[in-house]
Amino acid sequence: MAITDIDRYAHLTEADVDALGAELDAIRRDIEESRGEADARYIRRAIAIQRGLAVGGRAMLFASNKKPAWAAGTVMLGLAKIIENMELGHNVMHGQWDWMNDPEIHSSSWEWDTTCPSSQWKHSHNFIHHKYTNIVGMDDDVGYGILRVTRDQPWEWWNIGNPVYNLVLGTFFEYGVALHHVETEKVRKREKSLREVGRDLRVIGRKVGKQAAKDYLIFPALSGPNWKHTIAANVTANFIRNYWTYAVIFCGHFPDGAEKFTVQEYENEDQARWYLRQMLGSANFRAGTLMRFMSGNLSHQIEHHLFPDLPSNRYEEIGVRVRELCDKYDLPYTTGTLWHQYMLTFRTIAKLALPNALLSASADDAPETASELRFNIREGMQSGFASDAQTGSRRGLRTALRELRESKVKVA
Repeated sequence: MAITDIDRYAHLTEADVDALGAELDAIRRDIEESRGEADARYIRRAIAIQRGLAVGGRAMLFASNKKPAWAAGTVMLGLAKIIENMELGHNVMHGQWDWMNDPEIHSSSWEWDTTCPSSQWKHSHNFIHHKYTNIVGMDDDVGYGILRVTRDQPWEWWNIGNPVYNLVLGTFFEYGVALHHVETEKVRKREKSLREVGRDLRVIGRKVGKQAAKDYLIFPALSGPNWKHTIAANVTANFIRNYWTYAVIFCGHFPDGAEKFTVQEYENEDQARWYLRQMLGSANFRAGTLMRFMSGNLSHQIEHHLFPDLPSNRYEEIGVRVRELCDKYDLPYTTGTLWHQYMLTFRTIAKLALPNALLSASADDAPETASELRFNIREGMQSGFASDAQTGSRRGLRTALRELRESKVKVA
């Protein structure tokens, strides 16, 4: 089962959680008060780079019958689409740059270069996902309505196709995101009417039509006799963007350590516990300057979930302070290489194609599914920290998880 008591799972007292929340509030205030011209230059420079790549790529494709021009144009266009999708569209529509009062770089006016209508995305992502992050039954991003990613999702016969659905979703990720607002889970449970579905699909259809006309009609037509090569380049560029976006998103949400939560946990939640849920329900991957930029700084998924409306270029700075808080409160800071995080994610997707009866470990203590019941906590330690008798240091969740792993090795 998912986590029902987040304080107990995190080995924090009520006072600990409140103190953690206050320190995270302080980080928010510091960043808000220090936003300024350097941040504005960053986003304007990012827009200039993206537009330069897009124009250069489109120009190259006028000679797309020549292989070097086709390859260069396709790569440039793919990179432009990634930057527009990740660093610009995603972050601008989160309101990260609204403080600039620039109508061109504002969440209310930005329409991104993908098939998902911005109006629908801002509801399904900004509101639903970020408010109910990893709450099973409330956050539709837990499996995107087609993947089984936690044992809290009852196994059904069609889940056997989990790895196949994963491949299809990655290939056509922009369409998966577009259809996300349809809320297939609610449709299956008959909680959403076909009339509502039809209304959503009409909005999506208009956006898909505009994207298809741009990529597969207008620009190919402009390239004259090379139109077939240009269509192939545009298809390839969209696949490049789709696979990269899919990998970044999945590595931030589904590796081991990105925990799931119950509705009961949410019912007693305040701001401090919302922060704590974001910290325990998200995962990072290690990245240098270029990879951070190309991922929209979502290599810092933990920081993004804590502060989704703060400028993405500040996440690296915020991450230093969040790590310090994790050390102070003995909380895990889930991270790893991109490849490592993806392989953990794929392992979960592959094994949860099978029913629980064929899986090892319990529904309370598996790599992808855990609850506070995974710990055999002694009397008097259930509600907070204990201290190491020799060093006096705190013994929180990070220590508890390490000791749990060590105990399993001894038993084995």
